[in-house]
Amino acid sequence: MNLPSHGANPAHLYDASGMVKPSSIIDFSVNTNPDGPPGWLKDKWPSFLELVEDYPDPSGQAAVNAIARRLALLPENILPGNGAAEIIHFIARHASGKKAVIVTPAFSEYEDACRAYGCMIDYVPVDVDSWVLPVETLEEKAKEAAVIFICTPNNPTGQVFQRKELIRLLEKTRAFGTIIVIDEAFYDFAGEDSIVSEIRPFPHLAVLHSMTKMYAVAGLRIGYIAASPEIITRLKRYRPHWNVNAIALQAAQEIASDTQYAARTRTWIREERERMMKEMKKIGFSVLPSSVNFYLLKDSSLDEQKLLLRFLLKRGIVLRHTENFHGLDGRWLRAAVKKEKENNQLLSALREWESQC
Repeated sequence: MNLPSHGANPAHLYDASGMVKPSSIIDFSVNTNPDGPPGWLKDKWPSFLELVEDYPDPSGQAAVNAIARRLALLPENILPGNGAAEIIHFIARHASGKKAVIVTPAFSEYEDACRAYGCMIDYVPVDVDSWVLPVETLEEKAKEAAVIFICTPNNPTGQVFQRKELIRLLEKTRAFGTIIVIDEAFYDFAGEDSIVSEIRPFPHLAVLHSMTKMYAVAGLRIGYIAASPEIITRLKRYRPHWNVNAIALQAAQEIASDTQYAARTRTWIREERERMMKEMKKIGFSVLPSSVNFYLLKDSSLDEQKLLLRFLLKRGIVLRHTENFHGLDGRWLRAAVKKEKENNQLLSALREWESQC
């Protein structure tokens, strides 16, 4: 089956699975904030419409300034993009024809972008049960690599690499000229301190952030990279003119000033995630630890989870397959944390599955 390479695409998933999509579904494959956009964004939306008549500022300077203030960095350290995915393509283009190292499992866009620009891809797997960053292996790989991609909090596992491990890697690779990209798209769900504070001592560090996950504005496409001015200057060469639309830039400016929404979301997400994981273990499922708004689960009696995935799809419950994640290869399913009612429907379906096995 040619399953979709990203979540949030249930129609394609049903088509690829040869199944009829039910009239009502719950999409657990999408991992944005289930609360939706914050109220202030909805209130300000009519004023945003006034921006559509004019071209956006190609530099996005007002948004850049707001993000820099939020992170205690300089504007020269920030480059906004049409989602973090666009910036991943800038990085891959910079590494074109050279070696790119991907710590796996990881967001599939790293591989897709690197292949598009002819990079030689090297994978460094991490054991999902121990979840320890292989610093020594990465140090050796960095000697010949243009870029290393590390996703933490990790998509798809939800686990976090220890900060001291990341610092040790940065120290060991400082002299190689390798860009160490740390993708923190979900860091605000984990409540972890961003590693952007290490950009000044480590000018080869580049940190990716997405503004669409926590604030549920995936349709606007807004993300950014924080890095040394040298890295930002290199990546700007690949940026199309007006790459970020005016409404997305205005939303980014407002989001950079908001901290309360993320704090409230973290509290109830954590509580609901822990409840779900506890209940799933009671039913008999294996669940990996997670610090964010999604987690991995599996029926340990199955080598791969296709049967369970199809069982849930028939009941209108859409989970994210892991067949295109190196190191997982379909042995797990990813589920987002939803509201209590929707989560209970997933639990009910899993109990039904278990009772039939």
